[in-house]
Formats: sequence, structure tokens, C-alpha cells
Amino acid sequence: MSYHNPPTTPRKSATLDDYTMSEIRRAAATGIYDIRGGGAKRKVPHFDDLLFLGASMSRYPLEGYREKCGTSVVLGTRFAKKPIELKTPITIAGMSFGSLSAQAKEALGRGATIAGTSTTTGDGGMTPEERGQSKTLVYQYLPSRYGMNPDDLRKADCIEVVVGQGAKPGGGGMLLGQKISDRVAEMRTLPKGIDQRSACRHPDWTGPDDLEIKILELREITNWEKPIYIKIGGARPYYDVALSVKAGADVIVLDGMQGGTAATQEVFIEHVGQPILACIRTAVQALQDLGMHRKVQLIVSGGIRNGADVAKALALGADAVAIGSAALVALGDNDPALEEEYNKLGTTAGAYDDWHEGRDPAGITTQDPELAMRLDPVRAGRRLANYLKVMTLEVQTIARACGHNHVHNLEPEDLCALTIEAAAMARVPLAGTNWIPGFGGGGF
Repeated sequence: MSYHNPPTTPRKSATLDDYTMSEIRRAAATGIYDIRGGGAKRKVPHFDDLLFLGASMSRYPLEGYREKCGTSVVLGTRFAKKPIELKTPITIAGMSFGSLSAQAKEALGRGATIAGTSTTTGDGGMTPEERGQSKTLVYQYLPSRYGMNPDDLRKADCIEVVVGQGAKPGGGGMLLGQKISDRVAEMRTLPKGIDQRSACRHPDWTGPDDLEIKILELREITNWEKPIYIKIGGARPYYDVALSVKAGADVIVLDGMQGGTAATQEVFIEHVGQPILACIRTAVQALQDLGMHRKVQLIVSGGIRNGADVAKALALGADAVAIGSAALVALGDNDPALEEEYNKLGTTAGAYDDWHEGRDPAGITTQDPELAMRLDPVRAGRRLANYLKVMTLEVQTIARACGHNHVHNLEPEDLCALTIEAAAMARVPLAGTNWIPGFGGGGF
């Protein structure tokens, strides 16, 4: 008698999935690591894992058409003579000229100004278009010091000292040669067409004591007028926030691993840093332990997409948020209308992330003059302003539903979590219980 095994459906490995095997083959064929832009593509606990508990009997909701709900935020109240006041707690993150076209930088300034918020220079200096169209402009001070000069520091409204970035904490920036045009090379004092890799740390300090001296230098250059931000990646938020406060920061910008980048190694993007959801409450705890919560403002970034994300970040203790990748989508990045051109680049709308190559058909992440001319900064700026307006209205809607007359009155008690991981990271109860993992409880 013979026995035959019944036919089975072939099963692929969960560990060696199609993408992983394609990366092994690519590495074996080329001998170089993969570089790309954008943020992490793996699924991690995020704001979608939290829900708001709207008012009903135990809380009293506000009437949307009759009762006001404030959205303004003041940043830099600790030491700066001239703190900035924004109409919305949603700001535009730092993205450099070089990484982006001059048209895109101008559009970001236009959109932010219409919406009553700030935008940020990024690495590589300040362009006249960006300064001219930005009512409130934050000037980034990075390890590279590309384009940095005291005159532009004084022209800015705030200064952001970048110590780390969420997509690559511990790593420096990249701008490949194909995007270093004549103008970019002149602004950065670099040779045209040669790859640029920024340092991973500032050249003139080795710790928070040195940073304190640097901040004092920046304050003296700007007559103590400008708020000084410190930007950190989401790696060790408790200690990094505490040391930033000690160094004299007015504002701390905390960037999680879902934050984008123009270009870095994919191994950085996917395997270094923490989700922003895991960072906010830890950062807030550090501020509270020092008696500085709300005195030193906290801006969080990394994967903010809509008003619900903003409201959840504020409820967890942030004062404002910053958006980068989402702002580029609002300008026109990854537009399905350009699908045919994305296909020619070997990708598809919604997945295009080869920003470092400078061939963006939307004219945003490029220095090619013909491609860059495709982006109308006036029209793109209006699109961004519309997006910011909608997000702000969504935050107001949620705040009113929770019974608050200002978005900054949102609090952790307004939230519950759908997963144990999110409950532990955000330190809010698992839905249907009063259990916060690691903090006891567990009943109803």
C-alpha cells in the first residue's frame, strides 16, 4: 500500500518575505546599502491606536457653532524677548533648500503664512523666497553649518538647534551630488555635483554643558530676542529633554521614527529610534519633574497626518506639532495624476521615496529646473493652507466634543487605547478598563 501526501499550498516565510529577499539580492548584486527618503514604512503603534472619550453625561460638550474653542499657541516664553504667537498649533518642520526645490520652499512659506503658523528652513541656509513669503520663519542650526551666517540668524524669528532627527537619530544628513546645483553649491560652499554627507554631531561641543555655551552665543548674536529651540530624535527622550532644559532651551522639538528625511540609509529609517507615541509622555514626564511643563514648550513630530493625530498629541501633553511629509503631499507630492511618470521611475504614486535622486515629477524634491518649474508656489501654498485649516478645524471639533474651550485643555483623561502596546506607551487606559500596563489597575 502506498501513501501520498495531499497537495498543500506553498507557504512563504514570514521572516524572509518578498521584500527582505529582494533586499538581500540587491545588496549581493551591488555591495552598497540602500538609500531613500521618507519615513519608516513598518507598522508601529501610532495615534490610530488611541480613541477620544467624547462628552455625554459626565462631561458637557461645547456647541460647535456658538461656543469658541481657541487654537493659538505661544512659543518661546522662557527667555526670549520676542516669543512667537501662532494661530494654530500645527507648524511646518525643517526641510532644506537642496532637499526641496526653491519653489517648494516658497510654497511652504506661503501656506504657513496664510494659515498663521511658522515654517522652518532646514539644512542649507535661508533663501530670499522663503524668508520673503514666511511671516514666521524658524532657522535651523545644524552640525553642517551649511549657509549659516549671523545676518540670517538675525533675520529669523526663531532658531532651532538640531541635535537629532527622528528618521536617523545618531546620524547625519545626506544630499547626493545630482541635487547639488550651482545655487545649492554656492549657498553651502560645496563643489557642484559632489555627494554631501553632514556630520552626525556638532563640531564645537561634546555635551549639554557645551550646548549651554552655544545657546548663550546664539542669544547674544540675536540680542536675546529669538526663541531657541532644541530638536532631538526620539531615542532617549527623558534624558535628552531634561538636558535640553538644563542647556537653556525655550522650546524642545521631539521627532519620532515615523518622521521623514530627504535621504539616509534605510537601515536607519526602519531600525533606529522610537515611535513618537512612545516618546511624548516620557518627554512630558521629564518636563514635569523639572517643573517646566508648559514653561518650556514641547513640539512633537513624526507621522502627524490629520487633526485627530494633532489632538492626541496635544492631549498627551504637547504644546504643538510639526508636519513635514504630510505637508509635501499637500503641495502635490506622490500625486496619482503623475502615476505614469512614477511608473517610468520604477515606482508608483504613494510609494515614491527616491527623493535623493532629484527626479521628482511633482517638482518638489528636485533641483532640476524643468521639473521644479512644474510646481506653482502660489497654488501649492494655497493647497497647504487649506490642509492646515482643515486639520485645525478637526482639532477644534474634537476638543469641543470633549468639553474643552481651548485645544490645550485636552488631557490624557480624554483618551483610551485599543491595544496594550499603545496603552503602555501613551499611559492611558486600555479601552473598557482602567488598566494602564505597568501602572496597575485593571478593573472597570
